[in-house]
Amino acid sequence: MERKAMLDLARKLSQILQTQVDVAEIKESEWQALVGNGHSGSGQLETSQLAAGQMDANLLAHSEADLESESAMAKRVKPDKPLKRRPAAEAEPAIQQVSVVQADRSSISVRDRLYMKLGEEKQTVHVLSLDDTLLTPAERQLVMLLAEQYMDKSPSPAAVLPEDERFAGMISEWLQDHAVTGQSYELPEPLQVYPSMYNEKVPFLLVGESADDADYREWKKLLETYFESDVILVPLQEKEWLILADNAVLTDGEEEQQSEENAAEQLLTDLALGLHEMVGEWVGESHISVHHPIVPAKTLPAVQLLLREAITLGRTYHMTRNVHLPWKLHMEKLLNGVPAAEKRTFYEQVLRGFEHQMDSEMLGTLELFFEMDCNVSETAKRLYIHRNTLLYRLDKFKQETGLDVRNFSDAMLVKTALLLYKVTKRK
Repeated sequence: MERKAMLDLARKLSQILQTQVDVAEIKESEWQALVGNGHSGSGQLETSQLAAGQMDANLLAHSEADLESESAMAKRVKPDKPLKRRPAAEAEPAIQQVSVVQADRSSISVRDRLYMKLGEEKQTVHVLSLDDTLLTPAERQLVMLLAEQYMDKSPSPAAVLPEDERFAGMISEWLQDHAVTGQSYELPEPLQVYPSMYNEKVPFLLVGESADDADYREWKKLLETYFESDVILVPLQEKEWLILADNAVLTDGEEEQQSEENAAEQLLTDLALGLHEMVGEWVGESHISVHHPIVPAKTLPAVQLLLREAITLGRTYHMTRNVHLPWKLHMEKLLNGVPAAEKRTFYEQVLRGFEHQMDSEMLGTLELFFEMDCNVSETAKRLYIHRNTLLYRLDKFKQETGLDVRNFSDAMLVKTALLLYKVTKRK
């Protein structure tokens, strides 16, 4: 069973039973020892067997504090609502002896904790862990049935994925686990053996309306053709892909000073624009964000969230754009946290009511003027109008608002007001 499915099951049971449900891991040898020594009803294990290491001491803890230590190994899954611990009307008395184990083929009960087997992977058994004393017999049966249903949906062990897809799947699981649980960025042990996790990569995030329909092998081959090097292609959320390209894509240019930040950002921008143009026929309408090179093992979870935030901000404040650059969205990020009422008050005070008269021509003129760094000649060229026509429009705006956007301070006020106006007007 995939990690995500396990977390989904634990969350579902937490909500149904109104008690804490964890996903934990136990060594296969320890699980076999537990199940092998248990009986369908109840049985006794000798103290000498415990000392011999046939049971995990963490599972047979002598105190609540030790049980909490065991739970620290698990990825905790908390229900949406506060948990209410309640006694079970039909629950059996708590087991006091450490040596008593109840077991069947897929579950064991040790010191009032129920461990339900979900699957095995690389000599590790994945289990659900919950307080057995809070369960009625009917609830215990429900837990078993749901676990069996989820295990039936798991892919067959015979269906072995190619190495690169399996690698990408582990990265996806790591990133999604971090997003759900908020755990640290520490690289999971299975990923630590891959050298590419420690080499610099250029991360791209792509969101496409039909991205889920793309065949993985063909999609990856297309991207490698574009970047002219190997890429790591990671499926994330619905219609969302993370692309890790080799850092060499930034050093193959003709400029001698490729290490300079501005030159690197221009290259990243060009790569993102080219990627957007290339993938259009594959994923339909799409949005792309890109980041400076990173070492995936160190910062990939944080950068993934930053790229997703850039696309959200870009789609909110710049609807006509499809490539969203984090280093170009600092002001949008700052303004996004301002309450809607304050946004409206600000742009109304700055624009002095002119927003009600402003047509798309004036709005487009001002936006392009700011994009061209307030350069009159360059803006006129991009608009295909005479320079004097542009000056007439700017003078008209000054007459209505008292603000001359050719002055830096006025330009900053108007640019901020227009950003707030656009997003507030749409809402």
